[in-house]
Amino acid sequence: MRPSRQPFVDTMTEATPVIRLRKNEERRLKAGHLWIYANEIDTRQTPLKELPAGAACVVEDSRGKPLGRALLSPHSLIAARVYSRDVKQELSRSFFKKRIEQALALRETLFSDPCYRLIYGEADGLPGLVVDRFNDVLVVQTGSGAMEAHLDVIVSALDAVLSPSHIIAKNEAAAREIEGMDRYTRALKGELLDNVSLTENGAHFTAPLAEGQKTGWFYDHRAARQKVAPLAKGARVLDVFSYCGGWGVQAALAGAESVTCVDASEAAIEYVHRNAELNGVGDKVGSIQGDAFAAMKQLIADGEKYDLVILDPPAFVKRKKDFKNGLAGYHAINELAMRLVKPGGYLVSASCSMHMPASRLLDVIHSSARHIDRSIQIIGYEGQGPDHPVHPAIAETAYLKSWICRVNFSY
Repeated sequence: MRPSRQPFVDTMTEATPVIRLRKNEERRLKAGHLWIYANEIDTRQTPLKELPAGAACVVEDSRGKPLGRALLSPHSLIAARVYSRDVKQELSRSFFKKRIEQALALRETLFSDPCYRLIYGEADGLPGLVVDRFNDVLVVQTGSGAMEAHLDVIVSALDAVLSPSHIIAKNEAAAREIEGMDRYTRALKGELLDNVSLTENGAHFTAPLAEGQKTGWFYDHRAARQKVAPLAKGARVLDVFSYCGGWGVQAALAGAESVTCVDASEAAIEYVHRNAELNGVGDKVGSIQGDAFAAMKQLIADGEKYDLVILDPPAFVKRKKDFKNGLAGYHAINELAMRLVKPGGYLVSASCSMHMPASRLLDVIHSSARHIDRSIQIIGYEGQGPDHPVHPAIAETAYLKSWICRVNFSY
């Protein structure tokens, strides 16, 4: 009879935590996934709630066979995230430095300007960590208690690789509270900045940092914005949920006759005009500050029509249980948008909701068109830019989708 395996500690210190999975729960990990959910852990063998948040642990299957090293978040649904298949791999400065250098090599191959998402969590082998680069400024987000616990060594490694003038932690996501983490924005190197400068597709932008959304900018739509540029030439454009003008200003630079940006934030609208002036298209770009649904309804009532309408809403489906209400929101906003498109004009409909599949968004667009007696032709699709690489085993890393449609009267 084979003796039972003991927790794997022979290559670690005795203090190294070990988590053991329930029977057959290792299949996802062996297929390449990196997340371990709390209900996959054998809590009789592993007192999960007693383990230290942020610690590196060894992961074992139900028989005690080591599978790799993970970062612990014992009070989260995702209780651990694998960062290495090597059970000896410590979270050292050299480890972070190597992963950062690998990520940097990809971005420097792809982009001539140092403006991009430098680290995209699991897809770059650093689960729970996001770093955006704005020339000589790095903005860091730690999305788990585990990465938060290693923030000092992460900053040291970033400094060693890139020697930036500023490193800013922008940790304001409400989800942090689930793991008992504070929400804050502060400088980790240099002073705290009000805004950052960047270049995207040849356009120059200033984005709010201290008061901005996420890291201050959304690089993820870079490829879609570039793809849509030919449709903007000579067009009357409506950019809904415009934020600081990423879509609208680039449309104006691509030759749009006029651009109207709609956003609820007064500060965002101020940045729209600031960025339009920065690129020499201030005379082409106007704005409406207010609720997007209300603004679109008023434009419809006023008889307005556009050659190109761009919808880039916030995530209407943030959690699975929000799907029904979120789906209704996508239906409503797409129907309003189509009423504003001239026959033969174009609609770009995007979603950043991880729980909204691209196929389901297309169903929404199609059914919204049919409801108002329109037909659509799909002429393009774009996901997130290549500085947001997709991990092939983790569907959640492919969250962004944009359908590019031609809108006609029904035939």
